[in-house]
Amino acid sequence: MVTGVGEGNGHSITKRFTKEGYRVAMLARSAERLNKYEQEFEGSKGFVCDVNDADSVKSSISKVHDQLGLIDVFIHNAGSGMFADFLSTTPEQMESAWRTNTMGLFLLGQAAAKDMLESGVGGSIVVVGATSSLRGGADFTPFASAKASQRSLAQSMARGLGPRGIHVSYVIIDGLIDIPRIRKMDWAKNKPDDAFLIPDEIADAIWFLRKQPKSAWTFELDLRPYRESW
Repeated sequence: MVTGVGEGNGHSITKRFTKEGYRVAMLARSAERLNKYEQEFEGSKGFVCDVNDADSVKSSISKVHDQLGLIDVFIHNAGSGMFADFLSTTPEQMESAWRTNTMGLFLLGQAAAKDMLESGVGGSIVVVGATSSLRGGADFTPFASAKASQRSLAQSMARGLGPRGIHVSYVIIDGLIDIPRIRKMDWAKNKPDDAFLIPDEIADAIWFLRKQPKSAWTFELDLRPYRESW
């Protein structure tokens, strides 16, 4: 099950896992996009879901169970890109960012973990995070606070679920992802190609986490272009 399935990471993650023979439940708000990807990736199935809304999540999980069965891998890729400085940030922005990044992970992660425990064979939960989970930029108030909360939740999940056979990991994306929407932004137009993270290569890293042996599990994995300043 993958959330936030769109033109970047979600598309590439779906491609990587269906290539490996998985049946993939794709969750997103756009039915049109999901229908398109169903045609593109054999073994995928789209479910319209707003991860901000508990009822929508509950309904989607029920449909996933009915049509695909229990969840053994969950990748929380949905994220809120709300950016503002502290004084101009609104309460609505703060809540929306937190709901997408943290509450969405809580609701869907809890459902997925219950499936994994019921199956008796464990599973994997991968959360796609950001550098803002570690440091709050001046103009990143809603986004950074939500990502920090998300990372803390993922760490609690990892420590509680790991001994029960569920590998929870957090992927810190440090840099710009190579998708058309980002490329069109004024501050990204003149950047060289190798300044961007390639979605297919992010998906490869997530697949690596899925296949890690229990004797050497990773919780936190940083991904950035080689030329990124950090």
